[in-house]
Amino acid sequence: MRAGRSGSAFALAGALALGAFTAPSAAAVDTGVTVSKLVVNKGKPIIVGTTAEVRPTLTFHLSLPSGVGVGDVTPFPYLYHDTTAAKGAESGGIYTGFTDCTATGAGAADCRGELYIDPRWTLDSNNDATTWKTAVWVRLWDSNERFKGEEYLTGFSSVQVKRAAKVTVNAAPEPVTKGKTLTVTGRITRADWVKHAYTGFGGKAAKLQFRKAGTSTYTTVKTVSADSAGYLKTTVTASTDGYWRWTFGETTTTGGATAAGDYVDVK
Repeated sequence: MRAGRSGSAFALAGALALGAFTAPSAAAVDTGVTVSKLVVNKGKPIIVGTTAEVRPTLTFHLSLPSGVGVGDVTPFPYLYHDTTAAKGAESGGIYTGFTDCTATGAGAADCRGELYIDPRWTLDSNNDATTWKTAVWVRLWDSNERFKGEEYLTGFSSVQVKRAAKVTVNAAPEPVTKGKTLTVTGRITRADWVKHAYTGFGGKAAKLQFRKAGTSTYTTVKTVSADSAGYLKTTVTASTDGYWRWTFGETTTTGGATAAGDYVDVK
């Protein structure tokens, strides 16, 4: 994980329109602010490819001490791993794209926002495909927009960040004579955040599925493990017109994928 920030701008509900993590730090204090109900990406793993920017959503609730209004607080949710919350806020984390908080009563607010991930800059190690901790950096300001103090709030649920995966399929020959052998090939690849390319996912097991023409449901025919370079290959007996595809589920580090069905005409 690179130290440094993405170049994204921040839309803040706080007193100062500052970019998160840019103002000088001060000693941590008890701000009296509490955060609850923090949900990142609707509770689902965050899947990241090699080039496309990803903006996982987040929601949370703010409870404020007496005398503190929504406009006096700037909350910055972020993700970090293999370090402390304070160090993760300074470098190597996944940071807020924007937050927006709306008061729901005296001393309370509901907030929404996004994180921002550019895999070309935010992620530079495949070891970043792991469990990330969540935290909220809370900063307080007085009525004259002067900085009062900050606090790193932790203890929220963790988030899985995973490498995106792809799988291809090809069934041949096309057309094929009924009763003859049909060879189904394909390749499983996944995002490599060092090379910024999709590379072979060796040893991963995939299900070969078939959907008869005129129907809507796929049935698993067999399970095949990819070779060391991610290639899949097997044979079946052609019996009727239909679609063939490979599919596999998520792992602890990698998202799942399903190929579009390859239609084969059986004569």
